[in-house]
Amino acid sequence: MKNLIVMAIPGFIILLITELVVAYFQKKHDDYFDAKDTASSLSMGIGNVLIGFVSKAIIPVALGFVYQYRFFTLPENTWWPWVLCFFADDFSYYWFHRTSHSVRYFWASHVVHHSSQKYNLGTALRQTWTGNLTGSWLFWMWMPLVGFTPTMIATMMSISLLYQFWIHTEMIKQMPRLIEFIFNTPAHHRVHHASDVKYLDRNHAGILIIWDRMFGTFIKEDVHPTYGLTKNIETYNPFRIAFDEWGTVFKDVWNAPTWKAKFGYLFGPPGWSHDGSRKTSAQLKTEFELNDKTNSTAQQQPVELIS
Repeated sequence: MKNLIVMAIPGFIILLITELVVAYFQKKHDDYFDAKDTASSLSMGIGNVLIGFVSKAIIPVALGFVYQYRFFTLPENTWWPWVLCFFADDFSYYWFHRTSHSVRYFWASHVVHHSSQKYNLGTALRQTWTGNLTGSWLFWMWMPLVGFTPTMIATMMSISLLYQFWIHTEMIKQMPRLIEFIFNTPAHHRVHHASDVKYLDRNHAGILIIWDRMFGTFIKEDVHPTYGLTKNIETYNPFRIAFDEWGTVFKDVWNAPTWKAKFGYLFGPPGWSHDGSRKTSAQLKTEFELNDKTNSTAQQQPVELIS
């Protein structure tokens, strides 16, 4: 099967240049772009493609192996299995993506995509070098068991990634209401890339935002996001971007005082620590909500006038 992502690369570059030109004429290029940041994103994208020639070979092998033990057989030559495959793939992506924000082992690969402090089509190309090697594809392994062929699954995975390219932009503010309700859009995905506490771990959708609405992770964009991480790594070096979190994970696991702590540093949520010296997104949200309630209460207190 042809690699749809590789075939789409010229289109990615054309659209990225177009976005840059439009931003320049709108006098917003400094807001949307940073030359070093975009170069880092492109480097990560190139690395992802090059490593992918080897690492992505794991996926069809794994899918093909599991497919031998399928419970059903769904035909490729009719339309309805493809429709089912679309929803199954998007559902799988949602849970992979949500887990990548709640389990540090998967976050160590996914953090790469969130490391840019800008939000543009170049950011879409800032992709992990380690995701396939560390098992991100495991979330799709139920699909061949129920009869989806490896070709169908791989095709839908590529279509999902292609769709997600265009939503990495600030040029499109809002889509029509029905589209915003059903589909993942730039407005929804800008929230996902935010480091603002109120936006953390929200809007994990691939193509359909309905999963976030169904499972309680949706939030609407109401203020402009601050992009990046809660603690940015402050580097444009693609190798540091790719492996910085993995290095930190290794050190945390190595220095952890107990096996329970070692497990926590590897499979607990990002920000977990055995001694409470760091904070997870859930803890940051709790503090934010408490402070918000405290400030609201203070503002509602009557002011005593002194005569």
